[in-house]
Amino acid sequence: MQIRNIAIIAHVDHGKTTLTDQMLEQCGMREEGFSMDNNSIEQERGITIYAKNTSVFYKDTKINIVDTPGHADFGSEVERVLRSIDSVLLIVDAQEGPMPQTRFVLKKSLELGLKPILVLNKIDKPGANIERAHDDVFELFMELGATDEQLDFTTVYAIGRDGTAKRSMDDEMKSLEPLFDTILEKVQPAENDVTKSFRMQAFNLAYDNFLGRMAVGRVYEGIVKNGQNVVVKKPDGTARNGKITKLFTFEGTQKKEVNEAVAGDIVMIAGIADIFIGETIAADTNAEPLPAITIDEPTIVLDFLVNNSPFAGREGKFVTTRQIRDRLEKELEVNVGLRVDFTPDSGRTIEGFKVFGRGEMHIAVLLENMRREGFEVQVSQPQVIFKEIDGNTHEPFEEITIDCPNDYQGIVIEKLGMRGFIMKDMKISEATVRMIFEGPTRGIFGYRGQFMVDTRGQGIMASRFLEFRLHAGILQKRLTGSMTSMENGKALAFALGNLQERGVLYIGPQTEVYEGMVLGNTAKGDEMVVNPTKGKQLTNMRASGTDDAITLIPPLEINIERGLELMNDDEYLEITPKSVRLRKQILNESGRAKMKRDK
Repeated sequence: MQIRNIAIIAHVDHGKTTLTDQMLEQCGMREEGFSMDNNSIEQERGITIYAKNTSVFYKDTKINIVDTPGHADFGSEVERVLRSIDSVLLIVDAQEGPMPQTRFVLKKSLELGLKPILVLNKIDKPGANIERAHDDVFELFMELGATDEQLDFTTVYAIGRDGTAKRSMDDEMKSLEPLFDTILEKVQPAENDVTKSFRMQAFNLAYDNFLGRMAVGRVYEGIVKNGQNVVVKKPDGTARNGKITKLFTFEGTQKKEVNEAVAGDIVMIAGIADIFIGETIAADTNAEPLPAITIDEPTIVLDFLVNNSPFAGREGKFVTTRQIRDRLEKELEVNVGLRVDFTPDSGRTIEGFKVFGRGEMHIAVLLENMRREGFEVQVSQPQVIFKEIDGNTHEPFEEITIDCPNDYQGIVIEKLGMRGFIMKDMKISEATVRMIFEGPTRGIFGYRGQFMVDTRGQGIMASRFLEFRLHAGILQKRLTGSMTSMENGKALAFALGNLQERGVLYIGPQTEVYEGMVLGNTAKGDEMVVNPTKGKQLTNMRASGTDDAITLIPPLEINIERGLELMNDDEYLEITPKSVRLRKQILNESGRAKMKRDK
Protein backbone atom coordinates (compact mmCIF):
# COMPACT_ATOMS: atom_id res chain seq x y z
CA MET A 1 0.00 0.00 0.00
CA GLN A 2 1.29 3.46 -0.91
CA ILE A 3 1.50 6.21 1.74
CA ARG A 4 1.03 9.94 1.22
CA ASN A 5 2.01 12.35 4.03
CA ILE A 6 0.40 15.80 4.05
CA ALA A 7 -0.13 18.65 6.51
CA ILE A 8 -3.04 21.06 6.52
CA ILE A 9 -1.85 24.63 7.09
CA ALA A 10 -3.74 27.93 7.22
CA HIS A 11 -4.41 31.10 9.13
CA VAL A 12 -6.59 30.71 12.21
CA ASP A 13 -10.30 30.14 11.40
CA HIS A 14 -9.87 29.51 7.66
CA GLY A 15 -11.41 26.04 7.98
CA LYS A 16 -8.58 23.49 8.44
CA THR A 17 -10.21 21.39 11.15
CA THR A 18 -13.67 21.40 9.56
CA LEU A 19 -12.18 20.19 6.27
CA THR A 20 -10.17 17.44 8.04
CA ASP A 21 -13.30 16.28 9.88
CA GLN A 22 -15.15 16.04 6.54
CA MET A 23 -12.25 14.10 4.95
CA LEU A 24 -12.48 11.55 7.78
CA GLU A 25 -16.27 11.42 7.48
CA GLN A 26 -16.25 10.71 3.73
CA CYS A 27 -13.69 7.92 4.12
CA GLY A 28 -15.78 6.32 6.88
CA MET A 29 -13.06 6.95 9.49
CA ARG A 30 -14.81 9.44 11.77
CA GLU A 31 -16.67 8.42 14.89
CA GLU A 32 -19.98 10.15 15.58
CA GLY A 33 -19.54 13.46 17.39
CA PHE A 34 -15.73 13.38 17.01
CA SER A 35 -13.83 16.49 15.96
CA MET A 36 -10.08 16.91 15.39
CA ASP A 37 -10.30 19.75 17.93
CA ASN A 38 -11.08 17.36 20.78
CA ASN A 39 -9.60 19.46 23.57
CA SER A 40 -12.34 21.37 25.46
CA ILE A 41 -10.50 24.72 25.17
CA GLU A 42 -10.07 24.19 21.41
CA GLN A 43 -13.79 23.53 21.04
CA GLU A 44 -14.79 26.58 23.08
CA ARG A 45 -12.41 28.96 21.29
CA GLY A 46 -12.91 27.40 17.85
CA ILE A 47 -9.15 27.23 17.24
CA THR A 48 -6.56 24.46 16.97
CA ILE A 49 -3.89 24.58 19.68
CA TYR A 50 -2.17 21.21 19.35
CA ALA A 51 -0.98 19.57 16.11
CA LYS A 52 -2.78 16.25 15.62
CA ASN A 53 -2.26 13.19 13.46
CA THR A 54 -4.90 11.21 11.66
CA SER A 55 -5.12 9.12 8.52
CA VAL A 56 -7.64 8.10 5.87
CA PHE A 57 -7.67 5.27 3.34
CA TYR A 58 -8.65 6.23 -0.20
CA LYS A 59 -8.24 4.06 -3.32
CA ASP A 60 -5.77 1.66 -1.63
CA THR A 61 -3.63 4.56 -0.41
CA LYS A 62 -3.05 5.59 3.18
CA ILE A 63 -3.07 9.39 3.51
CA ASN A 64 -1.49 10.57 6.78
CA ILE A 65 -2.86 14.02 7.65
CA VAL A 66 -1.46 16.39 10.27
CA ASP A 67 -3.88 19.14 11.34
CA THR A 68 -1.80 22.11 12.52
CA PRO A 69 -2.57 25.21 14.64
CA GLY A 70 -3.20 28.53 12.91
CA HIS A 71 -2.47 30.93 15.77
CA ALA A 72 0.94 32.60 15.86
CA ASP A 73 1.58 31.58 19.50
CA PHE A 74 1.57 27.92 18.44
CA GLY A 75 3.71 28.41 15.32
CA SER A 76 6.48 26.15 16.64
CA GLU A 77 4.04 23.21 16.31
CA VAL A 78 3.64 23.93 12.56
CA GLU A 79 7.35 24.23 11.80
CA ARG A 80 8.17 20.79 13.22
CA VAL A 81 5.35 19.06 11.37
CA LEU A 82 6.43 20.42 7.98
CA ARG A 83 9.75 18.59 8.25
CA SER A 84 8.03 15.21 8.31
CA ILE A 85 5.58 15.46 5.40
CA ASP A 86 5.78 15.61 1.59
CA SER A 87 3.24 18.28 0.70
CA VAL A 88 0.81 20.73 2.27
CA LEU A 89 -2.79 21.72 1.70
CA LEU A 90 -2.76 25.50 2.06
CA ILE A 91 -6.28 26.51 3.08
CA VAL A 92 -7.22 30.14 2.35
CA ASP A 93 -10.57 31.80 3.09
CA ALA A 94 -11.95 33.02 -0.26
CA GLN A 95 -13.20 36.23 1.37
CA GLU A 96 -10.28 37.16 3.66
CA GLY A 97 -7.48 35.97 1.37
CA PRO A 98 -3.96 35.41 2.77
CA MET A 99 -3.49 36.56 6.39
CA PRO A 100 -0.34 36.83 8.61
CA GLN A 101 -0.29 33.17 9.63
CA THR A 102 -0.81 32.15 5.97
CA ARG A 103 2.44 33.96 5.23
CA PHE A 104 4.25 32.33 8.17
CA VAL A 105 3.26 28.72 7.36
CA LEU A 106 3.69 29.17 3.61
CA LYS A 107 7.18 30.67 4.04
CA LYS A 108 8.26 27.65 6.11
CA SER A 109 6.78 25.25 3.52
CA LEU A 110 8.49 26.92 0.56
CA GLU A 111 11.86 27.05 2.37
CA LEU A 112 11.64 23.27 2.93
CA GLY A 113 11.06 22.78 -0.83
CA LEU A 114 7.46 21.59 -0.46
CA LYS A 115 4.99 22.20 -3.27
CA PRO A 116 1.66 23.29 -1.75
CA ILE A 117 -1.83 22.52 -3.07
CA LEU A 118 -4.02 25.61 -2.65
CA VAL A 119 -7.55 25.02 -1.33
CA LEU A 120 -9.71 28.15 -1.65
CA ASN A 121 -12.26 27.46 1.08
CA LYS A 122 -15.60 29.03 2.01
CA ILE A 123 -16.32 29.98 -1.62
CA ASP A 124 -20.02 30.23 -0.71
CA LYS A 125 -19.49 33.26 1.58
CA PRO A 126 -21.37 36.37 0.38
CA GLY A 127 -18.15 38.43 0.35
CA ALA A 128 -16.02 35.73 -1.32
CA ASN A 129 -13.84 37.06 -4.16
CA ILE A 130 -12.24 33.94 -5.63
CA GLU A 131 -10.18 35.65 -8.34
CA ARG A 132 -8.75 38.25 -5.96
CA ALA A 133 -7.93 35.62 -3.30
CA HIS A 134 -6.15 33.47 -5.91
CA ASP A 135 -4.16 36.45 -7.22
CA ASP A 136 -3.21 37.50 -3.67
CA VAL A 137 -1.94 33.99 -2.93
CA PHE A 138 0.10 33.96 -6.17
CA GLU A 139 1.61 37.36 -5.23
CA LEU A 140 2.47 35.98 -1.78
CA PHE A 141 4.21 32.96 -3.35
CA MET A 142 6.32 35.33 -5.48
CA GLU A 143 7.05 37.63 -2.56
CA LEU A 144 8.30 34.66 -0.50
CA GLY A 145 10.70 33.56 -3.26
CA ALA A 146 8.84 30.51 -4.57
CA THR A 147 10.55 28.55 -7.37
CA ASP A 148 8.92 28.23 -10.81
CA GLU A 149 7.80 24.71 -9.87
CA GLN A 150 6.22 25.94 -6.62
CA LEU A 151 4.49 28.81 -8.46
CA ASP A 152 2.79 26.25 -10.69
CA PHE A 153 0.52 25.19 -7.83
CA THR A 154 -2.78 23.35 -8.21
CA THR A 155 -5.97 25.01 -6.92
CA VAL A 156 -9.02 23.22 -5.52
CA TYR A 157 -12.21 25.13 -4.63
CA ALA A 158 -14.07 23.93 -1.54
CA ILE A 159 -16.84 24.45 0.97
CA GLY A 160 -15.33 22.59 3.91
CA ARG A 161 -18.46 22.82 6.05
CA ASP A 162 -20.50 20.99 3.38
CA GLY A 163 -17.72 18.52 2.53
CA THR A 164 -17.64 19.46 -1.17
CA ALA A 165 -14.85 20.43 -3.55
CA LYS A 166 -14.17 20.95 -7.27
CA ARG A 167 -11.10 21.43 -9.45
CA SER A 168 -12.67 23.99 -11.75
CA MET A 169 -15.31 26.65 -11.01
CA ASP A 170 -17.47 25.17 -13.77
CA ASP A 171 -17.61 21.71 -12.15
CA GLU A 172 -20.44 20.44 -10.00
CA MET A 173 -19.77 19.99 -6.26
CA LYS A 174 -20.81 16.65 -4.75
CA SER A 175 -18.09 15.46 -2.37
CA LEU A 176 -14.39 15.82 -1.52
CA GLU A 177 -13.35 13.27 -4.19
CA PRO A 178 -11.76 15.99 -6.40
CA LEU A 179 -9.54 16.95 -3.42
CA PHE A 180 -8.54 13.34 -2.68
CA ASP A 181 -7.78 12.71 -6.38
CA THR A 182 -5.62 15.88 -6.48
CA ILE A 183 -3.65 14.62 -3.44
CA LEU A 184 -3.00 11.23 -5.10
CA GLU A 185 -2.01 12.93 -8.34
CA LYS A 186 0.18 15.77 -7.01
CA VAL A 187 1.78 14.40 -3.81
CA GLN A 188 4.72 12.05 -4.26
CA PRO A 189 4.30 8.65 -2.56
CA ALA A 190 6.39 8.48 0.62
CA GLU A 191 9.76 6.81 0.11
CA ASN A 192 9.59 3.33 1.63
CA ASP A 193 13.07 1.87 1.39
CA VAL A 194 12.84 -1.08 3.78
CA THR A 195 16.25 -2.48 2.79
CA LYS A 196 18.09 0.15 4.85
CA SER A 197 18.50 0.16 8.63
CA PHE A 198 15.63 1.76 10.65
CA ARG A 199 15.80 5.54 11.19
CA MET A 200 13.09 7.99 12.34
CA GLN A 201 12.89 11.50 13.80
CA ALA A 202 10.52 12.74 16.53
CA PHE A 203 8.58 15.87 15.49
CA ASN A 204 5.99 15.87 18.29
CA LEU A 205 5.56 14.58 21.83
CA ALA A 206 2.62 13.01 23.62
CA TYR A 207 2.11 11.98 27.24
CA ASP A 208 0.27 9.02 28.72
CA ASN A 209 -0.20 8.39 32.45
CA PHE A 210 0.70 4.71 31.99
CA LEU A 211 3.24 4.80 29.14
CA GLY A 212 4.88 8.15 30.02
CA ARG A 213 6.43 10.36 27.38
CA MET A 214 5.90 9.21 23.79
CA ALA A 215 7.37 10.40 20.50
CA VAL A 216 5.47 10.99 17.26
CA GLY A 217 7.65 10.86 14.18
CA ARG A 218 8.14 9.74 10.63
CA VAL A 219 9.98 6.54 9.77
CA TYR A 220 12.43 7.65 7.07
CA GLU A 221 14.16 4.30 6.45
CA GLY A 222 13.75 0.62 7.27
CA ILE A 223 11.28 -1.22 9.46
CA VAL A 224 10.60 -0.52 13.16
CA LYS A 225 9.43 -3.34 15.42
CA ASN A 226 7.81 -3.41 18.85
CA GLY A 227 10.34 -4.45 21.53
CA GLN A 228 13.30 -3.38 19.35
CA ASN A 229 16.49 -2.05 20.96
CA VAL A 230 17.42 1.33 19.46
CA VAL A 231 19.98 4.13 19.65
CA VAL A 232 18.75 7.71 20.27
CA LYS A 233 20.99 10.39 18.75
CA LYS A 234 20.99 14.13 19.33
CA PRO A 235 21.72 16.40 16.32
CA ASP A 236 25.31 16.84 17.64
CA GLY A 237 25.86 13.06 17.37
CA THR A 238 25.82 12.15 21.09
CA ALA A 239 24.00 8.85 21.56
CA ARG A 240 22.21 6.81 24.24
CA ASN A 241 20.45 3.44 24.18
CA GLY A 242 16.73 2.80 24.44
CA LYS A 243 14.02 0.22 23.82
CA ILE A 244 10.63 0.55 22.10
CA THR A 245 7.97 -0.86 24.45
CA LYS A 246 4.85 0.09 22.45
CA LEU A 247 4.38 1.00 18.79
CA PHE A 248 1.31 2.71 17.32
CA THR A 249 0.23 3.90 13.88
CA PHE A 250 -2.73 6.21 13.16
CA GLU A 251 -5.98 4.95 11.64
CA GLY A 252 -8.71 7.53 11.34
CA THR A 253 -9.26 9.15 14.72
CA GLN A 254 -7.62 6.29 16.67
CA LYS A 255 -4.07 5.18 17.31
CA LYS A 256 -3.66 1.48 16.57
CA GLU A 257 -1.12 -0.73 18.31
CA VAL A 258 1.02 -2.65 15.79
CA ASN A 259 4.02 -4.99 15.86
CA GLU A 260 5.88 -3.21 13.07
CA ALA A 261 5.75 -0.17 10.80
CA VAL A 262 7.57 0.57 7.55
CA ALA A 263 9.42 3.56 6.08
CA GLY A 264 7.14 6.39 4.97
CA ASP A 265 4.61 5.94 7.78
CA ILE A 266 4.03 8.25 10.77
CA VAL A 267 4.16 6.39 14.09
CA MET A 268 4.02 6.93 17.84
CA ILE A 269 6.47 5.06 20.08
CA ALA A 270 6.68 4.57 23.86
CA GLY A 271 9.61 3.43 25.98
CA ILE A 272 12.14 6.28 25.64
CA ALA A 273 11.32 8.43 28.68
CA ASP A 274 13.76 11.26 27.86
CA ILE A 275 13.04 11.55 24.11
CA PHE A 276 12.97 15.11 22.75
CA ILE A 277 11.87 16.75 19.50
CA GLY A 278 14.43 16.56 16.68
CA GLU A 279 16.25 13.52 18.06
CA THR A 280 16.91 10.60 15.69
CA ILE A 281 15.91 7.07 16.71
CA ALA A 282 17.86 4.41 14.82
CA ALA A 283 18.66 0.70 14.86
CA ASP A 284 22.33 1.19 13.92
CA THR A 285 24.86 2.80 16.29
CA ASN A 286 26.66 4.37 13.30
CA ALA A 287 23.50 5.94 11.79
CA GLU A 288 23.77 9.62 10.85
CA PRO A 289 21.46 11.87 12.93
CA LEU A 290 18.79 13.60 10.80
CA PRO A 291 19.02 17.43 10.43
CA ALA A 292 18.15 19.34 13.61
CA ILE A 293 14.67 20.76 14.13
CA THR A 294 14.79 24.27 15.59
CA ILE A 295 12.08 25.46 17.97
CA ASP A 296 11.04 29.12 18.16
CA GLU A 297 12.35 30.78 21.29
CA PRO A 298 9.97 32.40 23.84
CA THR A 299 9.17 36.12 23.58
CA ILE A 300 7.45 36.83 26.94
CA VAL A 301 8.14 36.04 30.60
CA LEU A 302 6.01 36.20 33.77
CA ASP A 303 5.98 34.82 37.34
CA PHE A 304 3.73 31.89 38.37
CA LEU A 305 3.20 32.34 42.12
CA VAL A 306 1.44 30.61 45.00
CA ASN A 307 -1.93 32.30 45.57
CA ASN A 308 -1.71 34.30 48.83
CA SER A 309 -4.82 36.48 48.48
CA PRO A 310 -7.42 36.62 51.32
CA PHE A 311 -9.53 34.15 49.29
CA ALA A 312 -6.67 31.65 48.75
CA GLY A 313 -7.54 27.97 49.16
CA ARG A 314 -11.32 28.44 48.96
CA GLU A 315 -11.81 26.83 45.55
CA GLY A 316 -8.61 25.04 44.49
CA LYS A 317 -7.36 21.53 45.30
CA PHE A 318 -3.75 22.18 44.28
CA VAL A 319 -2.34 25.31 45.90
CA THR A 320 1.24 24.61 47.05
CA THR A 321 4.57 25.43 45.39
CA ARG A 322 5.37 21.72 45.06
CA GLN A 323 2.07 20.99 43.27
CA ILE A 324 2.57 23.93 40.86
CA ARG A 325 6.17 22.80 40.21
CA ASP A 326 5.03 19.21 39.46
CA ARG A 327 2.35 20.51 37.06
CA LEU A 328 4.83 22.75 35.19
CA GLU A 329 7.35 19.89 34.95
CA LYS A 330 4.61 17.70 33.43
CA GLU A 331 3.73 20.50 30.95
CA LEU A 332 7.37 20.72 29.85
CA GLU A 333 7.14 17.05 28.76
CA VAL A 334 4.99 18.02 25.77
CA ASN A 335 4.84 21.84 25.51
CA VAL A 336 8.15 22.53 23.76
CA GLY A 337 7.49 26.26 23.27
CA LEU A 338 7.54 26.69 27.06
CA ARG A 339 10.55 27.29 29.35
CA VAL A 340 10.48 27.38 33.16
CA ASP A 341 13.17 28.66 35.54
CA PHE A 342 12.74 26.73 38.80
CA THR A 343 15.61 28.45 40.65
CA PRO A 344 14.50 30.50 43.72
CA ASP A 345 14.39 34.30 43.25
CA SER A 346 15.60 36.24 46.31
CA GLY A 347 13.88 39.42 45.10
CA ARG A 348 10.45 37.78 45.19
CA THR A 349 8.34 37.87 48.38
CA ILE A 350 6.08 34.96 47.32
CA GLU A 351 7.30 31.50 46.27
CA GLY A 352 7.04 30.92 42.54
CA PHE A 353 8.71 30.27 39.18
CA LYS A 354 9.62 32.27 36.07
CA VAL A 355 7.72 30.99 33.02
CA PHE A 356 8.76 31.88 29.44
CA GLY A 357 6.24 31.52 26.60
CA ARG A 358 5.53 32.37 22.94
CA GLY A 359 2.74 34.87 23.64
CA GLU A 360 -0.22 35.79 25.81
CA MET A 361 -2.48 33.09 24.32
CA HIS A 362 0.20 30.42 24.77
CA ILE A 363 0.33 31.23 28.51
CA ALA A 364 -3.45 31.75 28.82
CA VAL A 365 -4.15 28.24 27.48
CA LEU A 366 -1.77 26.71 30.04
CA LEU A 367 -3.42 28.69 32.88
CA GLU A 368 -6.91 27.70 31.66
CA ASN A 369 -5.92 24.02 31.64
CA MET A 370 -4.47 24.36 35.16
CA ARG A 371 -7.56 26.01 36.65
CA ARG A 372 -9.79 23.30 35.15
CA GLU A 373 -7.61 20.69 36.84
CA GLY A 374 -8.17 22.38 40.22
CA PHE A 375 -5.09 24.60 40.54
CA GLU A 376 -4.93 28.00 42.21
CA VAL A 377 -2.16 30.31 41.04
CA GLN A 378 -1.46 33.99 40.63
CA VAL A 379 0.67 35.50 37.87
CA SER A 380 2.50 38.77 37.32
CA GLN A 381 2.15 41.05 34.29
CA PRO A 382 3.75 39.49 31.17
CA GLN A 383 6.95 41.23 30.10
CA VAL A 384 8.76 40.90 26.78
CA ILE A 385 12.19 39.28 26.75
CA PHE A 386 14.99 41.68 25.87
CA LYS A 387 18.28 40.52 24.32
CA GLU A 388 21.71 42.09 24.28
CA ILE A 389 23.13 41.91 20.73
CA ASP A 390 26.47 43.65 19.98
CA GLY A 391 26.11 45.75 23.13
CA ASN A 392 22.63 47.03 22.18
CA THR A 393 19.25 46.07 23.68
CA HIS A 394 16.93 44.28 21.24
CA GLU A 395 13.27 43.31 21.67
CA PRO A 396 10.76 41.17 19.72
CA PHE A 397 8.79 42.90 16.95
CA GLU A 398 5.45 41.85 15.44
CA GLU A 399 3.59 42.43 12.21
CA ILE A 400 -0.11 43.18 12.70
CA THR A 401 -2.71 42.83 9.95
CA ILE A 402 -6.01 44.59 10.59
CA ASP A 403 -9.25 44.33 8.61
CA CYS A 404 -11.95 46.77 9.72
CA PRO A 405 -14.68 49.05 8.36
CA ASN A 406 -13.33 52.29 6.83
CA ASP A 407 -14.96 54.38 9.58
CA TYR A 408 -12.60 53.02 12.22
CA GLN A 409 -9.24 53.28 10.45
CA GLY A 410 -8.44 56.65 12.08
CA ILE A 411 -8.81 55.43 15.68
CA VAL A 412 -6.81 52.24 14.93
CA ILE A 413 -3.92 54.19 13.35
CA GLU A 414 -3.92 56.66 16.29
CA LYS A 415 -3.91 53.98 19.03
CA LEU A 416 -1.25 51.80 17.35
CA GLY A 417 0.90 54.88 16.64
CA MET A 418 0.97 55.62 20.39
CA ARG A 419 2.15 52.04 20.95
CA GLY A 420 5.16 52.36 18.63
CA PHE A 421 3.62 50.78 15.49
CA ILE A 422 4.32 52.09 11.99
CA MET A 423 1.97 51.44 9.07
CA LYS A 424 3.63 49.53 6.22
CA ASP A 425 0.71 49.01 3.83
CA MET A 426 -2.94 49.90 3.35
CA LYS A 427 -5.51 48.51 0.91
CA ILE A 428 -9.04 49.90 0.72
CA SER A 429 -11.80 47.79 -0.85
CA GLU A 430 -15.38 49.05 -0.82
CA ALA A 431 -16.44 49.41 2.85
CA THR A 432 -13.39 47.79 4.48
CA VAL A 433 -9.71 48.57 4.81
CA ARG A 434 -6.72 46.26 5.37
CA MET A 435 -3.78 47.82 7.21
CA ILE A 436 -0.40 46.24 7.97
CA PHE A 437 1.70 47.60 10.86
CA GLU A 438 5.07 46.70 12.38
CA GLY A 439 6.04 47.45 15.97
CA PRO A 440 7.30 46.07 19.31
CA THR A 441 5.54 43.05 20.82
CA ARG A 442 5.00 44.87 24.13
CA GLY A 443 2.91 47.45 22.23
CA ILE A 444 0.21 44.80 21.63
CA PHE A 445 -0.15 43.94 25.32
CA GLY A 446 -3.55 45.19 26.43
CA TYR A 447 -4.58 46.34 22.95
CA ARG A 448 -6.77 43.48 21.69
CA GLY A 449 -9.66 44.29 24.03
CA GLN A 450 -9.36 48.01 23.23
CA PHE A 451 -9.34 47.17 19.49
CA MET A 452 -12.65 45.29 19.77
CA VAL A 453 -14.21 48.31 21.55
CA ASP A 454 -12.77 50.80 19.02
CA THR A 455 -14.07 48.83 16.02
CA ARG A 456 -17.42 47.94 17.67
CA GLY A 457 -16.52 44.25 17.41
CA GLN A 458 -16.29 44.44 13.60
CA GLY A 459 -12.49 44.39 13.28
CA ILE A 460 -10.23 41.39 12.68
CA MET A 461 -6.70 41.57 14.05
CA ALA A 462 -3.93 39.03 13.48
CA SER A 463 -0.25 39.16 14.36
CA ARG A 464 2.95 37.25 13.68
CA PHE A 465 6.42 37.43 15.21
CA LEU A 466 9.00 39.08 12.93
CA GLU A 467 12.40 39.21 14.65
CA PHE A 468 14.37 40.87 17.45
CA ARG A 469 15.08 44.54 16.62
CA LEU A 470 16.59 47.52 18.45
CA HIS A 471 14.65 48.61 21.55
CA ALA A 472 11.83 50.99 20.57
CA GLY A 473 11.98 53.21 23.68
CA ILE A 474 9.15 54.19 26.03
CA LEU A 475 5.60 53.47 24.80
CA GLN A 476 2.38 55.14 25.91
CA LYS A 477 -0.03 52.25 26.46
CA ARG A 478 -2.44 52.60 29.37
CA LEU A 479 -4.92 55.46 29.29
CA THR A 480 -6.80 54.07 32.31
CA GLY A 481 -5.94 53.59 35.98
CA SER A 482 -7.18 50.98 38.47
CA MET A 483 -10.18 51.27 40.81
CA THR A 484 -9.15 49.38 43.96
CA SER A 485 -11.24 48.29 46.94
CA MET A 486 -10.39 49.66 50.41
CA GLU A 487 -12.76 47.27 52.22
CA ASN A 488 -13.63 43.57 52.64
CA GLY A 489 -17.22 42.42 52.15
CA LYS A 490 -19.92 42.21 49.49
CA ALA A 491 -20.22 44.85 46.77
CA LEU A 492 -23.55 46.71 46.92
CA ALA A 493 -25.55 48.02 43.96
CA PHE A 494 -25.79 51.51 45.52
CA ALA A 495 -21.99 51.89 45.69
CA LEU A 496 -21.44 50.38 42.24
CA GLY A 497 -24.05 52.74 40.74
CA ASN A 498 -21.89 55.70 41.77
CA LEU A 499 -18.58 54.05 40.79
CA GLN A 500 -19.67 53.12 37.26
CA GLU A 501 -19.75 56.84 36.41
CA ARG A 502 -15.97 56.98 37.01
CA GLY A 503 -14.97 54.13 34.66
CA VAL A 504 -15.62 50.48 33.69
CA LEU A 505 -16.45 47.94 36.43
CA TYR A 506 -15.23 44.31 36.43
CA ILE A 507 -17.70 43.10 39.10
CA GLY A 508 -21.45 43.09 39.73
CA PRO A 509 -23.49 43.50 42.96
CA GLN A 510 -23.14 40.86 45.70
CA THR A 511 -19.62 39.95 44.52
CA GLU A 512 -17.30 39.24 47.45
CA VAL A 513 -14.36 41.65 47.49
CA TYR A 514 -11.27 42.19 49.63
CA GLU A 515 -8.96 45.13 50.34
CA GLY A 516 -6.56 45.58 47.39
CA MET A 517 -8.79 43.80 44.86
CA VAL A 518 -9.11 45.69 41.53
CA LEU A 519 -12.83 46.32 40.82
CA GLY A 520 -12.56 48.23 37.55
CA ASN A 521 -10.64 50.89 35.66
CA THR A 522 -10.93 54.67 35.72
CA ALA A 523 -11.61 56.62 32.55
CA LYS A 524 -9.19 59.47 33.43
CA GLY A 525 -6.20 57.25 34.13
CA ASP A 526 -5.94 58.07 37.87
CA GLU A 527 -5.57 55.37 40.52
CA MET A 528 -8.66 55.34 42.79
CA VAL A 529 -9.23 53.65 46.14
CA VAL A 530 -12.97 53.11 46.66
CA ASN A 531 -15.51 51.49 49.01
CA PRO A 532 -17.78 49.14 47.02
CA THR A 533 -19.54 47.91 50.21
CA LYS A 534 -20.98 51.34 51.10
CA GLY A 535 -24.78 51.23 51.51
CA LYS A 536 -27.39 53.92 51.15
CA GLN A 537 -27.85 56.29 54.11
CA LEU A 538 -31.29 55.51 55.54
CA THR A 539 -33.25 58.36 57.21
CA ASN A 540 -36.89 58.89 58.07
CA MET A 541 -37.04 61.83 55.65
CA ARG A 542 -38.45 61.34 52.15
CA ALA A 543 -37.26 63.38 49.19
CA SER A 544 -38.04 63.27 45.48
CA GLY A 545 -35.56 61.10 43.56
CA THR A 546 -34.11 59.20 46.55
CA ASP A 547 -35.99 55.99 45.78
CA ASP A 548 -35.20 55.87 42.05
CA ALA A 549 -34.12 52.41 40.88
CA ILE A 550 -30.37 51.94 40.40
CA THR A 551 -29.51 50.95 36.80
CA LEU A 552 -26.20 49.12 36.57
CA ILE A 553 -24.26 48.67 33.32
CA PRO A 554 -23.26 44.98 32.90
CA PRO A 555 -19.66 44.57 34.16
CA LEU A 556 -16.70 43.79 31.88
CA GLU A 557 -16.09 40.19 32.91
CA ILE A 558 -12.45 39.27 33.53
CA ASN A 559 -11.18 36.07 31.91
CA ILE A 560 -7.54 34.97 31.83
CA GLU A 561 -6.59 36.58 28.50
CA ARG A 562 -8.39 39.82 29.28
CA GLY A 563 -6.78 39.90 32.73
CA LEU A 564 -3.28 39.45 31.23
CA GLU A 565 -4.01 42.38 28.92
CA LEU A 566 -5.54 44.72 31.52
CA MET A 567 -3.20 44.24 34.48
CA ASN A 568 -0.66 46.85 35.57
CA ASP A 569 2.92 46.08 36.59
CA ASP A 570 2.02 46.45 40.31
CA GLU A 571 -0.82 43.89 40.06
CA TYR A 572 -1.31 40.13 40.04
CA LEU A 573 -3.94 38.07 38.23
CA GLU A 574 -5.45 35.60 40.70
CA ILE A 575 -6.70 32.44 38.95
CA THR A 576 -8.78 29.75 40.70
CA PRO A 577 -11.08 26.98 39.37
CA LYS A 578 -14.12 29.29 39.60
CA SER A 579 -12.78 32.86 39.60
CA VAL A 580 -10.35 35.20 37.85
CA ARG A 581 -9.58 38.39 39.79
CA LEU A 582 -7.19 41.30 39.45
CA ARG A 583 -5.50 42.45 42.68
CA LYS A 584 -2.73 44.77 43.77
CA GLN A 585 0.56 43.09 44.71
CA ILE A 586 0.48 45.05 47.99
CA LEU A 587 -3.07 44.92 49.30
CA ASN A 588 -3.23 47.88 51.71
CA GLU A 589 -3.06 51.45 50.50
CA SER A 590 -0.42 52.62 52.99
CA GLY A 591 1.89 49.76 51.92
CA ARG A 592 1.50 50.77 48.25
CA ALA A 593 2.21 54.42 49.09
CA LYS A 594 5.35 53.42 51.01
CA MET A 595 6.58 51.30 48.08
CA LYS A 596 6.07 54.24 45.69
CA ARG A 597 8.07 56.51 47.98
CA ASP A 598 10.87 53.93 48.26
CA LYS A 599 11.02 53.64 44.46
